[in-house]
Amino acid sequence: MEDIQAESPTPEQHAPGTASTTSAPRTPSHPAAHSGGLFGLALGALGVVYGDIGTSPLYAMQTVFSIDHNTVRPTPEDVYGVVSLIFWSVTLVVTIKYVVFVLRADNDGEGGIMALAALVCGVSASNARRAAIALSLGVVGAALFYGDSLITPAISVLSAVEGLEVVRPDLGGAVLPLGIAILTVLFTAQRWGTHRVGRLFGPVMVLWFLTLVATGLPHVIARPGVLLGLSPTYIVSFVVDHPYTAFVAMGAVVLVITGAEALYADMGHFGPRPIRVSWFALVFPALIVNYLGQASLILDDPTAVASPFYLLAPSWARLPLVVLATVATVIASQAVISGAFSVSRQAVRLGLLPHLTVRHTSTRESGQIYVPAVNWLLFAGVVVLVVTFRSSERLATAYGLAVTGTLLLTTTLFLTYAATAWRWARWKLVLAAVVVGGVELVYLAANLTKITHGGWLPLMIAAVIVTIMTTWQHGRRIVTDRRIALEGPLTEFVDRLHAERVSRVPGTAVFPHPTKQTAPLALRANVDFNHIVHERVVIISVVSENVPYVPLGERLAIDQLGHTDDGIIHLSARFGFQDDQDVPALLAEARGLSDELDIDPAEAFYFLSHITIERSDRPGMRTWRKRLFIGLAHNAATPAAYFRLPVDRTVVMGSRIEI
Repeated sequence: MEDIQAESPTPEQHAPGTASTTSAPRTPSHPAAHSGGLFGLALGALGVVYGDIGTSPLYAMQTVFSIDHNTVRPTPEDVYGVVSLIFWSVTLVVTIKYVVFVLRADNDGEGGIMALAALVCGVSASNARRAAIALSLGVVGAALFYGDSLITPAISVLSAVEGLEVVRPDLGGAVLPLGIAILTVLFTAQRWGTHRVGRLFGPVMVLWFLTLVATGLPHVIARPGVLLGLSPTYIVSFVVDHPYTAFVAMGAVVLVITGAEALYADMGHFGPRPIRVSWFALVFPALIVNYLGQASLILDDPTAVASPFYLLAPSWARLPLVVLATVATVIASQAVISGAFSVSRQAVRLGLLPHLTVRHTSTRESGQIYVPAVNWLLFAGVVVLVVTFRSSERLATAYGLAVTGTLLLTTTLFLTYAATAWRWARWKLVLAAVVVGGVELVYLAANLTKITHGGWLPLMIAAVIVTIMTTWQHGRRIVTDRRIALEGPLTEFVDRLHAERVSRVPGTAVFPHPTKQTAPLALRANVDFNHIVHERVVIISVVSENVPYVPLGERLAIDQLGHTDDGIIHLSARFGFQDDQDVPALLAEARGLSDELDIDPAEAFYFLSHITIERSDRPGMRTWRKRLFIGLAHNAATPAAYFRLPVDRTVVMGSRIEI
């Protein structure tokens, strides 16, 4: 099926053509474009960017002192050491690394590990090995993000609902069914999009962060000595006096920085400045005050380690706190689910996944999308996790590897980009690698000890995703090579049409095709079997660029294919991985910009080449990978849906390729 190649162009297709139009560049329809000023953007960032990291106080401190670890004890030495680890982890990794530096590395306004990998590839064009390594790191990072997307909704919702056990211990049996019910509603509601409730996310999260301050501050005031835990000297003494205890604690302390990647991944929605304002004005101080409050409570009452977050509040406020926490965790889950949709679309654009059905749930915001296949696969995975692990404490042991792996990959790619594009001095690179990368490496090592206790989960998920992506990428290349051999050179085919004087029929025929080097199989079939060619033929190649958006003024390049009066043209259309690849809409926008593009998309016919892929004994891939690739191809979205082609004016013509 020709959509296999259309989604990911060959390297020569990435060379931008000279635009043949002079229209003003199209402004990307970011959600931020529809918000009101810095305050509105900062409020929106609170609701989307900080949902995950903002709900970490629900389970992070509890996990550090959990019975499973049996090493970190509620003694002053351990509590001060843990508080110091929490504060400096948030400061170094989130504040300095992400908020101050990584947000500066934007790919045409967009962020995230795949966008960062594309940036490194762009500045490493002369170094094929470095570009390949960067893309590989991006693939692994995306795979780990999918693991995060599975674990975050499960652990967040469970940790919130478990507050019922604190309010009324006899309600413990309701935690699991209530959690599954909330998750079912959450994933079912994805089809309607988040734009209708998105405006509520910010105010709810403002209330949430103010609640973190309100519950933690009284305990800090009651025991101001807990502020001493902010000194890094307590980390040193903690590590020196209890090295193994500190090492185990770091495996759980990493939970306080879960969601840090969202700061970067959601940058395109709000821009770096609103994200920074929200962090310094509210999120950072609220988180630290609440963690200090929990530490103070544990020092006063060591039994509070069972549920330090909920026990911060007076008994009368705990049930409302459970309700608010549940709403906040749903928002946190929504953010990571939406992120999974965006990552999936980026992976399709970069040729790492087959075409997926993508539905836009908002007419104003391009970032609001719904990917049914990803949604229901996530839902199934989340339910399996909830039923298998049954508590947030057990899930926490599986959480750290996905987080630390992504953090290290982002640091590696960022330092590579800083060295190549920004020409950072070597001492800056070494300092960042030692201080930030060293901390993250220790976190990763601490979480590797939990592989047998659930840490295998994100590794297994990542391995599956990487296998799928690499299989699709490799199989697509094989199919592309063999398809090219069937199609033959396009210029020779056009010359043949002139030499044989094939009959022309009225109308416009549009042939989506991945390259202008070869002739579309559907066009060949129309000539060979029907012996006709339409009066106007447009062969359109959709080129996916390693940038989020491509303005219309820089998007189109026209090639007459050696003949200026035969009505046959080739149109290269460059799209970013965040652009909607709507072919009729593109033709409508370009109409009238030149004589060749005076096309009415509603009157045109669209011809697609459908390639049936069959398994053979030919070399190139292992048998199991061939089966996987064919299965992925059979379940891919049709190019008619992917390119938004009208069903009643689309003709599909078939062919067969063996792999």
